[in-house]
Amino acid sequence: MAANTEMPKAGQDYPKNWSQFLEWFHSEDACREYLNNLRWPGGFVCPKCGTAAKPCRSTRGRLMCLHCKAQTTVTAGTIFDKTRTELRVWFAGIWYITNQKHGISALGLQRVLGLGSYETAWTMLHRLRRAMVRPGRDLLHGKVEVDESYLSISDRKSPISPVGRKSNTSKVLVAIAVEMLQPKGFGRIRIRQIREGDHESLIPFIQETIQPDSLIHSDGSPAYRNLEELGYHHRRTVHLGSDIPAHESMPGVHRVAALLQRWLLGTHHGAVQPGQLDYYLDEFVFRFNRRTSRSRGLLFYRLLQQAVTTSPVTYGDVVAPSIADS
Repeated sequence: MAANTEMPKAGQDYPKNWSQFLEWFHSEDACREYLNNLRWPGGFVCPKCGTAAKPCRSTRGRLMCLHCKAQTTVTAGTIFDKTRTELRVWFAGIWYITNQKHGISALGLQRVLGLGSYETAWTMLHRLRRAMVRPGRDLLHGKVEVDESYLSISDRKSPISPVGRKSNTSKVLVAIAVEMLQPKGFGRIRIRQIREGDHESLIPFIQETIQPDSLIHSDGSPAYRNLEELGYHHRRTVHLGSDIPAHESMPGVHRVAALLQRWLLGTHHGAVQPGQLDYYLDEFVFRFNRRTSRSRGLLFYRLLQQAVTTSPVTYGDVVAPSIADS
């Protein structure tokens, strides 16, 4: 495999197809070596003391820094940290997930990989969703539509079994931002669960996702009242009493909201706990923003690249109550 570059190439930095995937990742050692090149493209750097020097390789894939004698592994401090699942299985799962245009459910992943438990597949998917948000990603810019939308989800109380669970259908509110391209079309998106469609919830979402000096197109809600004071241009469209339907005057957010609801119902059957919804939203954003990619192998590469820079996530972290549940 070639060294990590800004523009990775098929067949050099990532497999072009399934046949090449099987050829490259035939063993645990081959998978570890691939992760080594992704995590330390310029050579090993000790996570403890920061020394950049070739390490001493010990048994079980351990790497020992010759300066401070600390031992580590290529998976330590990543989403693969302390996993009992073989890296070959992880890699196959990531390849399959990124090659499915509309994603896959935990039950589907369990069946494809032949995993012994639904819990393992469910946790694997949630770990990978944590890696779907690239640190320091660019803010949206240009003309951006912003609106709120309600999603219907089924809050199943126990996440570890796909059947036999009682569920309650409820509606949750999300904020949606969509770049509008000229003369037509949609760019990137951002989505987040919010408590209320008010100023206190929407303004932080806007500031954290949209670049100042952008033109924000919103409805007539007073929640957007001071956008110009915050450095944005603002266009308001009051829908109440208008002859133009909201889905025509603000097509971006309405189209994305419809696609999101269809994705949740189709891939996940609407069964998402409110406290974990944001991670499903991250997956949808990851897929939508890469919908025009011609190379699924590149998506595999990018997700693995982000996985080795994402902090560990345990099963307890995934099922722990969040602010949304409180």
